[in-house]
Amino acid sequence: MGLNEWAHSLSESLLSEPLPQRWAHSLGVAKRARALAPVLGEDAELLEAAAVLHDIGYSPALAVTGFHPLDGARFLRKQGANERVIRLVAHHSCALLEAEERGLREELEREFELERTELVDALVFCDMTTTPDGMETTPSERLDEIVKRYGPDTIVGRFIQRAAPEIHAAADRVQGRVALVRSTDQPM
Repeated sequence: MGLNEWAHSLSESLLSEPLPQRWAHSLGVAKRARALAPVLGEDAELLEAAAVLHDIGYSPALAVTGFHPLDGARFLRKQGANERVIRLVAHHSCALLEAEERGLREELEREFELERTELVDALVFCDMTTTPDGMETTPSERLDEIVKRYGPDTIVGRFIQRAAPEIHAAADRVQGRVALVRSTDQPM
């Protein structure tokens, strides 16, 4: 079984029944990752696997700390998953800032190294341009939706507002790479 087949199967087994909307979102994020394949070259499969797995820590079967990037990454480590996929899941979408809000930043940094910036940016872009239902959106609309859903004064609301400038910057960097690849028709 290939990496993506394994990742999709595992994510589906953890999310599809208990959290069908989260599963739809994960499928949408994976679809966005596939669309970035021309930009990512050899890392395309890795990003898609991380994209479909990025929210498995929400699964009731895995939730330990209540911080889904950490719970998901720890589970993947126990499964012997690809280390780069684990790091992307652990640090997806500015997770260090949310970890700080939760008092878990040192723990996250100690346990999981950051992955290459280009891949972190790509996963941020895929996650923050996908609605909870798996449809495409803009980073601004996604950020607004998150703040409205959780509330501006909650842990998630505070974190996402702090993360907004970096989310927009990551999306801009990815869109710039996509435009460059389209103009030169060569992977970066």
